[in-house]
Amino acid sequence: MDSAYEFRPDWVSAPGDTIRDILRERGLSVADFARQIGYTVQQATELLQGRTAITIAIARSLERHFGASVAFWMSRDFQYRQDATRLQPDDSGWLTELPIVDMVKYGWLSPAPRPSNEVAACLRFFNVPSLQAWRETYGKLEEMVAFRKSASFDSRPAAVAAWLRQGEIETEAIDCRPWSPTVFSDSLASVRPLTRQKDPHRFIPALQEICAASGVAVAIVRAPTGCRASGATRFVSRTRALLLLSFRHLSDDQFWFTFFHEAGHLLLHGQTRLFLEGVEMPPTSEEKEANEFAGRILVPPSLHSTMLDLAADHRDVIRFAQRIGISPGIVVGQLQHYKRIGPGYLNKLKRRYTWNE
Repeated sequence: MDSAYEFRPDWVSAPGDTIRDILRERGLSVADFARQIGYTVQQATELLQGRTAITIAIARSLERHFGASVAFWMSRDFQYRQDATRLQPDDSGWLTELPIVDMVKYGWLSPAPRPSNEVAACLRFFNVPSLQAWRETYGKLEEMVAFRKSASFDSRPAAVAAWLRQGEIETEAIDCRPWSPTVFSDSLASVRPLTRQKDPHRFIPALQEICAASGVAVAIVRAPTGCRASGATRFVSRTRALLLLSFRHLSDDQFWFTFFHEAGHLLLHGQTRLFLEGVEMPPTSEEKEANEFAGRILVPPSLHSTMLDLAADHRDVIRFAQRIGISPGIVVGQLQHYKRIGPGYLNKLKRRYTWNE
C-alpha cells in the first residue's frame, strides 16, 4: 500500500481489547478466562492489559478456547506492539519528566488503563498529535521566556509545560472581551480592595470577572511536582491574555504581589513573550519593572516612606493597611522585602490559604 494512504492511528488497541469483547459476549469474567487458559487472575489481567506478549503457546490456547487462528492472534499482538512503539516518544524520558502522578491527582488527566496508553493520553492533554508536535509547541518554552535560566525552569520544563497547559484549559471557558490595556490598567483599582477579602472562593471569581472585562483570562492552577513557578503571563492571541497563578506560597502577600507583578508584564512588556515567575528568579530589567509596578499599585508612592517608617508593631501595620485599603499581610510582606523587619516578624498578620484536595 502506498505509505501516503497507510492508516496510522494515534492510538493503540491491545489484543486484550478483543478478548474482553469475546468475554463480554459470552458472559465470562476475567477469573473464568484465567481458568480456561491456565493462568492466575493476575497473569490473565496483565495479558488483557497488553503487559504480556502473546506467544505461540498463548495464541494456540486462545484459538482453542475463543476461536480465530493462531496467525490472527500473533498478528494482532505484533500490530499492537508496533503501534505502541511508533507512538512511544523517541525520548524515553519524556513521560518521566511529566508530573503524571500529580496530573492524575489534580484531575487534569484520567488514569491510563495500561502503560501503553499513557503517551496517547498525555498527547491528548497537550492537544498535540505527536511528541514532535509537543516539542515544537511546548518544548521550546525556554526560547520564549523573557529571563535567564533559573531553577524554577531548569528543574522540570515538562512540568512547567503541564502547568501552563492546564491554565490554558481552565481559561478556555472564560468569556473575555477583547484586550484593552487602558481598561485593564483602570480595572486594577477595583482589584486592589479584593486583597482584604479572606475567602478565595469569593475573591477569585470577582478577580476573574474584573479581568475578563479587559481581555485577561485569569486561572489559579496548583503547581505540580517539578514546577516551581508562582505566576505566568502570555498572550494566547492578539485579543486575549492569560494570567496564571499557582498559589504556590499559600499566603496573601505572595499571591497578590504576584498578581500585580504579572499585570505589570501585560501592560509594560508587549504581547510576544512568555513571562514566568519563580522563587529563584534572576534579576532582569523586565522583572525589576514589574516589581516596581506591583509596589506602586499596592502602596502609593506618596506613602511609601511612611510605610518604611512603621515600627514593628502589629497595630501600626494594621492601621496603615486600613488607611491605604489593602491587606495587612501585604504590608508585612513589603516591610520584609525592604528588610525593615526580619522574615519571621508579624507573619501572623498574613493570611494563609489551603488547597482543597
